[in-house]
Amino acid sequence: MSEWRIYRGVGDPHDGIDRLPDPPPWRDFGDERDEVTPFVREVPPQGRRRLPSAAAYQADDSIVEAVNTALYLRRPLLVTGDPGVGKSTLADAVASELRLGGVLRWPVNSKTTLRDGLYLYDSLGRLEEAGVARHRARPEGHPAAPADLGRFVSLGPLGTALAPYALPRVLLIDEIDKSDIDLPNDLLDVFEEGGFEIPELARAADTHATVTVRPADGGAHVTVRNGTVRCRAFPFVVLTSNGEREFPPAFLRRCVRLQLPSVTTDETRLRAIVRAHLPGADEQAEAVIGLFLERAATGELATDQLLNAVYLMSRTVQEGAPDPDGIARLVLQHLNVTAPVE
Repeated sequence: MSEWRIYRGVGDPHDGIDRLPDPPPWRDFGDERDEVTPFVREVPPQGRRRLPSAAAYQADDSIVEAVNTALYLRRPLLVTGDPGVGKSTLADAVASELRLGGVLRWPVNSKTTLRDGLYLYDSLGRLEEAGVARHRARPEGHPAAPADLGRFVSLGPLGTALAPYALPRVLLIDEIDKSDIDLPNDLLDVFEEGGFEIPELARAADTHATVTVRPADGGAHVTVRNGTVRCRAFPFVVLTSNGEREFPPAFLRRCVRLQLPSVTTDETRLRAIVRAHLPGADEQAEAVIGLFLERAATGELATDQLLNAVYLMSRTVQEGAPDPDGIARLVLQHLNVTAPVE
């Protein structure tokens, strides 16, 4: 196994991330004066349901090379491909194998703004507390204790990923192609600077130079100095796209790009996927794979539909259960065909 490969695509957890060399000078955001935020490197309990898919992820050489390129260069990985080819699961696979904790997830839609991913500020809660403090009785000559501004700020998934962790966190920005047209460009400054400012805390820096805020994953609080959050280790960012739109060149040149081919016509690959996710289902899988390939030749399908069909086939021993053709009709429905209105 090449020592160059930090991520190997083997599934078994290891500490290869400890061999990651220093970043290029233009991608070095670390400041030794920053307080390191601890995080649990094992996948948290609420993420355990994702472990089977992560451990079973089928990473070929092109995927492994792209992931390592993004890790070395400290650049986001833009993954494009059809639905169901494993774009989102790649983030889980990298986090699981490199023991980088739970994946921070930021699903994107047409109304998503950059601030949604960075932080939330509870302005109403802050005003209510200020009003209570003004009316609270206190001894003459004893001013009220300063408010804990950190109680009103919580980091979003992107903001948490950019906190000063010693190792890169894994961030999934899902379906970036569904975002508002301005979001990719808005992300450029954050990716280039490796951090961002929280204006509400920056304005209070004279009296609250250091504030601790909550991260998106419920882990250890993050220390924010002078209203600025800046990473020590640039996160491993996976941006997924179904290819529904083009991105500006300025955005593309700052990403490592990976195009995942469709696997719906690759019989060998389909068998490997089924074997990894549903070991022991080989007998049922052969019949379903044949049906899947037949239907994939006439319309769009996704691999998770195949897994669902194989699972159903393994549970159809009871009387009245659907036969293979019935399962195909129920589960292997083409994704690019609108169902008729009855």
